[in-house]
Amino acid sequence: MAQTLEFPVLLRLIDERSVAFRAAVAAAPSLEVQVPTCPEWTLFDLVRHLGEGRRSWAATVAAGPTASARSAVEGPAAPREREALLAWLAASTQQLLDALREAGPDRGCWTWWGTSQSPQTCGAVARHQLQEIAVHTYDAQVTLGAPQPLPDEVALDGVEEFLSTCCATTAAWPHEPAAVDYHATEGRSWRNWLSADGARAARLPTAGTMPATVAGEDPDAADASAGGTASELVLAFYGRIPVDSLKLDGDRRLFDLLLAWDPDE
Repeated sequence: MAQTLEFPVLLRLIDERSVAFRAAVAAAPSLEVQVPTCPEWTLFDLVRHLGEGRRSWAATVAAGPTASARSAVEGPAAPREREALLAWLAASTQQLLDALREAGPDRGCWTWWGTSQSPQTCGAVARHQLQEIAVHTYDAQVTLGAPQPLPDEVALDGVEEFLSTCCATTAAWPHEPAAVDYHATEGRSWRNWLSADGARAARLPTAGTMPATVAGEDPDAADASAGGTASELVLAFYGRIPVDSLKLDGDRRLFDLLLAWDPDE
């Protein structure tokens, strides 16, 4: 993959999206309202999930590269009273940011994506944490009936982060080999190759051209493509909007196969 966002930028954006998340929670009529994009959760459940997750990842980062599993949640439970809950959530984010700053981007860290294209480093953890917080901020905004697209800077990195972390794998693709392209209207494109060797992804320098690292493969050989804003692509990846809401071309069956594929099975 091409160069990603710098570590200080990732930390700044984590803080910014966390502030936006707390603003949505503060404006909600009730903490017991259901979250449409996470229908099994109330808004309180969503806040607790986000806060506990940041505390767990803070402890995991602090544990260093020798940790063999994600760390358990540390600290007090999420309080039910809104003002106290927002303070608890802010403290959860700060724990994560402090741990990441202390560790730096290059230190090793346990992650669940060991067979992907993303490294097992604190920098990669920060990158994924930004996307998790950004998508859950969208969830909170949907709950208010006022969803906002992910900021361009977050979303453009989010497409690439999802492909390299959540899609790339050494597990065999159980169908015919295929290439799937993703085009953001902001002018960036990516390709995901699927084969018996697994799945791998790369950013395309410009739409319809191949990076030098994979020269020799036909740049026009994509079997299917999906297009939309970077925010729409990320939200579709995470199931917040239907894939059919994107501009789909080619063999649309591939998107159903991708959604159904569990490389860990």
